[in-house]
Amino acid sequence: MAAELFRELKQLISLRSLKARIFLIILLAGVIPCLFMRYGILDNYEERTVEQRIATVQNQLLVIGNHLISNNYLNNTPTEENGNLVSRDVIDAELETISNLYEGRVLIVDSSLRVVKDTYGISEGKTIISEEVIRCFQGVNTSYYDKQHGYIEMTVPIVSASAAVDAEGQNTSDAIEGVMLTSISNEAIVSTMEVLNRRAVLLENLIFVFVIAIAIVMAVVLTKPLHRVTSAINAVQAGYANEEISVPGYAETAHIVEAFNQLLKRMKALDDSRQEFVANVSHELKTPMTSIKVLADSLLAQGDAPAELYREFMEDMVSEIDRENKIITDLLTLVKMDKKVQDLNIVSLNINDLIELILKRLRPMARKKDVELVFESMRPVVAEVDEVKMTLIMTNLVENAIKYNKEHGWVKVELDADHQYFTFKVSDSGLGIPEDSLEHIYERFYRADKSHSREIGGTGLGLAITRSAVIMHKGTITVTSEEGEGSCFTVKIPLTFITQ
Repeated sequence: MAAELFRELKQLISLRSLKARIFLIILLAGVIPCLFMRYGILDNYEERTVEQRIATVQNQLLVIGNHLISNNYLNNTPTEENGNLVSRDVIDAELETISNLYEGRVLIVDSSLRVVKDTYGISEGKTIISEEVIRCFQGVNTSYYDKQHGYIEMTVPIVSASAAVDAEGQNTSDAIEGVMLTSISNEAIVSTMEVLNRRAVLLENLIFVFVIAIAIVMAVVLTKPLHRVTSAINAVQAGYANEEISVPGYAETAHIVEAFNQLLKRMKALDDSRQEFVANVSHELKTPMTSIKVLADSLLAQGDAPAELYREFMEDMVSEIDRENKIITDLLTLVKMDKKVQDLNIVSLNINDLIELILKRLRPMARKKDVELVFESMRPVVAEVDEVKMTLIMTNLVENAIKYNKEHGWVKVELDADHQYFTFKVSDSGLGIPEDSLEHIYERFYRADKSHSREIGGTGLGLAITRSAVIMHKGTITVTSEEGEGSCFTVKIPLTFITQ
């Protein structure tokens, strides 16, 4: 149990587990947008608040600027006699109010760049040379937010009552009699943002916990069908079940289950074929041995048997031994065909010459059965094949056509080719193959006509060997047959052998 938990943990850490990947994807999909949202909202809030603060202060300063112009604040030093002292005090009070309200500083600068009023009271009478002040005298209002040092600086022009306006609606420099240089603190904005940030972090933590819970649940739910598939496969592997598995779930798991069921069918078919093959081999090898034992027992039972009888029985024994040897030879050939690692000895071969040579060897057998053997070639064919395997293919097909033919019959061999394949066709006027046997003729030890095959001496392995050799050349073999009318085998082989 501990080892299994350790393995699961290791897979989660290494992200090899689908469950871990689903969990991580859902977690990131839930958390990352929250982070972007928090920082986006805070930045947007700060930007809009600063803009609103600048606009509000500028509007208030414009009102005070009008008061400055109407009371001739920049040009006169009011006295108690001319009645302007009260007005100046009121304006100073307004400036102090703004300075205290926004925790900032206001400087009134006249056209000669002299500081007329400083709410801090430390720069009055001094000359100030600042880019922002000069630009403001030129009709360009400026504002600057210094986030690092925590203040907002802006300039507001003091425009005369008879202000001149240019074509773009801006005050001309002749109409600007002074500038209000103002610095205000952003501490209130920072404090509000800190409160919002704390609340956002708290909300993020709640969302983070919720997303983790959702991610865990979704990872478990989404991978549950896969676990059911694994459990079903393990049950089949352990031998607790041998039927097709069925796991309803996703389309992907349905495909996996379908593929496994197809594999299971193939494994069962292979197992049944293996068992049938072993039984057939046992039977085929046992039959000659039984015959030999019967013959030997008969001889032993007749102690004074004549020499002619001994010779007859020994000839029968040799025949059975030859049959046994042929079965063993065919079995060894078939086993070699089944070895996927076996390499073909591919050479460029003249197929026409090969067929002529094979037919030359088989003509005595055909003459013995009075079977006419005909070869028709549509064109010269040169292909990349294994000469031994190709000889085996052609020999088996032609030999079967001769053996399972009628007397005074015929066998026709045809050769043709296109730009990719060559076609080797063997047709005969023989016994034919029953329709229900056509799909079984390539099975090992299968005989469509068992009694006739026994008489001829076939082992039931020839077509199995032929088909294996064709497949090794990446070719195809097909058959058409009508019982009592004959058969036609067609082999199609690539002209160029392509290795995978």
